[in-house]
This record gives sequence, C-alpha cells and structure tokens, in this order.
Amino acid sequence: MQAIVQTGAETVELQERDEPTPDPDEVLVRVHTAGICGSDAHAYKYDESYHWIPIPRIMGHEYSGTVAAVGDDVTEFESGDRVVEEPIHDCGECFQCKNGQPNVCQDFSITGMHRDGAYTEYVTVAPEHLHRVPDGVPLRDAALTEPTSIAARAVLTQSDLQPGESVLVQGPGPIGVLTAAIADSVGANVVVSGLGKDTEYRLPLVEELGIETANVEETDLADVAAERTAGGGFDRVFDATGHHSGVEMGVEYVRKGGQVVMVGIPNGESHVSLADSVRGEVDVNTSYGSTWRNFEQALRLLERGAVDAPTIMDTSFSVDDPSAAFEAFLDSETCKPVFSFDR
Repeated sequence: MQAIVQTGAETVELQERDEPTPDPDEVLVRVHTAGICGSDAHAYKYDESYHWIPIPRIMGHEYSGTVAAVGDDVTEFESGDRVVEEPIHDCGECFQCKNGQPNVCQDFSITGMHRDGAYTEYVTVAPEHLHRVPDGVPLRDAALTEPTSIAARAVLTQSDLQPGESVLVQGPGPIGVLTAAIADSVGANVVVSGLGKDTEYRLPLVEELGIETANVEETDLADVAAERTAGGGFDRVFDATGHHSGVEMGVEYVRKGGQVVMVGIPNGESHVSLADSVRGEVDVNTSYGSTWRNFEQALRLLERGAVDAPTIMDTSFSVDDPSAAFEAFLDSETCKPVFSFDR
C-alpha cells in the first residue's frame, strides 16, 4: 500500500508499505480522506518540541474511512461501517481519565506521532477509538470531524457563549475557521481577525462562509469592537492564533465581564498584565483537545450542515506530491488541505 512517510525535517515522501493485519481486538480501516492540521505542520518542520516523534513515521491523524475487516474478538463493528477515529488515545488509568477529563490524560498517545498514522491506505485501530459516521455525512466530509470536535469543545464546552453575543475569533487557521462556524451556527455575531498574509485565501474563505473578517494590519480591532458591541468589547474572544500575543490581544478586546478562551497553543512566552482583567472580572479559560461527546457533537454539526465541510476542505492536493500541501499550509495559501486515498 502507499503511505506518506516523514523521513526528516521538511521531508516527506510516498513509499510502499505492507498492508497491516488487525490483531484479534483491532479493526482494519480503509482510509478514504485524511487532512493536515497545525500539529502535522509543526511535525513536518520537525520543530524542537516534536523531536520525540520517531523518524521515519507515517503521518496523519484526521481521517475518515470504511471498515475493511475486524479481528475475531471485535463485535462493535463490521465490514462496510463508515468510521472516524479519535486519534488522541487516553490511558484510562490516570487521575484525569478517572476524573472524567481524558482530553488532558497524563499518558496519552497520538495516531501519526506515537504510532504510524492515517496518510496511507489502511490503518488498524482499537474499536473503542472509533465513531460511526451518520448516513447524512459524506465520507470525505467526515475527515473534518476531529478538528471540528476541537472547535466544538472550545465553543460548546469551555465557553459560556449565548445566542446574540458578539464574538471575536483570532486566527483564520483550521481551528479558528471551525470555531467561527460553530459560534455562528448557535446565533452569535462573529468576526474573524487575521493578518495580511491571510487575505489571499483564509479570510476570503471565512467570508465565503458568511462570516465577517478583519485584517488587523489595516483595521484597528478597537474600532471593530466599538462598531459591533455595546459593552466596551466583545462578549467572547476565542484565540486560535497559536501565537504568544494572542491572549494579550484577547484580554484587550474582550469586554468587562466577558470571556477569553485560548484554543491555540502559544508558541512562546506571553506577557499579560491581568490587573484590568481582574478588575473587569474577565474569565480567561483554555480549551485542549476534545472528548467522545465533542466528537459526537462534531458529527451532528457536519450532518446538519452547520459546518460547511466542502467549502472549508481543500481537495486540490495529491498524495503524489505531499510536500506541496504542507508548504502551502505553512504559507497560509490554504486552510484545510486533505489527501484522498480513495483511488
């Protein structure tokens, strides 16, 4: 079978690998579509914090597929079932797991990093990590489930967002776009901010979804807040920039009594004076990963079209030239590139 394999820093290639055989307690999944996310891009660059990933490694953790075979002990699934995987596997034994917080497990592992992933034709996975794809969700669209679940957690679990509230989403990357789409679907008044480099592809994509945007290199967000809000700032700010300045800007543009939710992981030290936030009783919260419930929420959002997967996903890249997809993602020339293995 063909597989996209990382062989070094900024080096990926298409290789032939043996098709895996499921153990008695595993499921063999025929991969249909697999996407690139921010963590995949960092792994591709082989940033210092990703040096623990063994090289070579078959990458990829956001995918959809069809059950091709099941081990003798598997009863939950059968051949032909359409599925997606929860790629962050919790240990089930640590304090957080037993406390109902598996998304912050102390001993988790990630498909495509700790073990070979989904940029290939077949993968094996334990059935407890799989979700069935509803009949109303095309299999290609279902590959967007995992990042949608992360955005669903940020909006539906970790924030107190109410319909009609004003929302600023900082950063038009995949998680920012999905966060904005979900906030918009529950009736919030959303604006997404980005940089000049985002005006070629990512901000126009957001506008295609019917959501307003602001280029912060040309527009003062304070003016946007003054025009769109009544309380001296946005009710909710979601930071999806992955930049250390994100939380600083978030607390600047949220209103007193409002909320900032950090869903992007900052790439450096933040220097935030929280005195005004304390005096204004601003809730500064965080959101990491997702849970089983968030995955199910994501599938339902895709099913009813609250998340416009065909518009968000970029199918123009080929498995024959995987580097092109990674480089375009890193240059903000695309937002959610996906590879199709259904050929």
